[in-house]
Amino acid sequence: MDTLPNSQVPAKYAREIKRMLKEKNAVLLAHYYQEPQIQDLADFVGDSLSLANEAAKSEAKLIVFAGVHFMAETVKIMNPDKTVVVPDLSASCSLAESCTADSFKEFIDSHPDHTVVSYINTTADVKAISDIICTSSNAEKIIRSIPEEQPIIFGPNKNMGKYLNEKTGRNMLLWDGICVVHEAFALNKITELVKQYPEAKIIAHPESHASILKIASFIGSTSALIKYAREDNATTYIVATEVGILHKMKMQVADKKLIPAPIAEDNSCACSECAYMKLNTLEKLYYCIKNENPKVELTEQLRTSALRPIERMLEIS
Repeated sequence: MDTLPNSQVPAKYAREIKRMLKEKNAVLLAHYYQEPQIQDLADFVGDSLSLANEAAKSEAKLIVFAGVHFMAETVKIMNPDKTVVVPDLSASCSLAESCTADSFKEFIDSHPDHTVVSYINTTADVKAISDIICTSSNAEKIIRSIPEEQPIIFGPNKNMGKYLNEKTGRNMLLWDGICVVHEAFALNKITELVKQYPEAKIIAHPESHASILKIASFIGSTSALIKYAREDNATTYIVATEVGILHKMKMQVADKKLIPAPIAEDNSCACSECAYMKLNTLEKLYYCIKNENPKVELTEQLRTSALRPIERMLEIS
């Protein structure tokens, strides 16, 4: 039990986390949507696929993953000989939850002869029944690699699917799933912001609603949004993705104004936060490293089945 004043507890956890990571020769991976304190402690911060790749390159046998569960599963799929632990096993994902393997398989079976392209924001069980996995950064390239006459099922994010249909001219069958974080942005409030900051550019993640993507100056993955803000010559950006991205973005564009896109429902910051991502705390991270638990575990049959469409993605992209 901690006896330190509350104000000193986070610093204590941070010190102990650094010490244990070094002592255990472990690597800490954190997604862009994690709390800033966790991002600052991480060896690598990135999107789900880049973090899985970093895990594969690392010599560490203990991978501590601060993100949501499907991301940690991807790390385990690609790194079977390493121990993968997470601060909170219940850190799920609204998009992944919207597409269970059983219901998705029924959808696939009712549309035979379709190539199944699944967004990486899915469980290992859904990956295992897919033909190819894609990320927000390579989705267009994956879709264009499939012959035009070949029908496609795309899931689970219908907003991204609609965006890809427009970009590629395809007519993919779309699973009816959304990310509540990216669905929450309020067009009317963003419009008001644009009036207030007429020089601002709207940059958005492709999981956002079509009404937001329509007015965006740039659409891209989390990494691409940061890169765009860094290399573009504008000075003000309205950023339509989870607010956690602003922490790293501000580090790279300290001289620019970054405004989180507002949501319809008022909350503490009037921005869109992923409640699942925020389940991970410094305290949980501390005990996760200390106890090397909870572990992410997959049967070898499920792992190899889920690896196949990931490997196909990597071959194409």
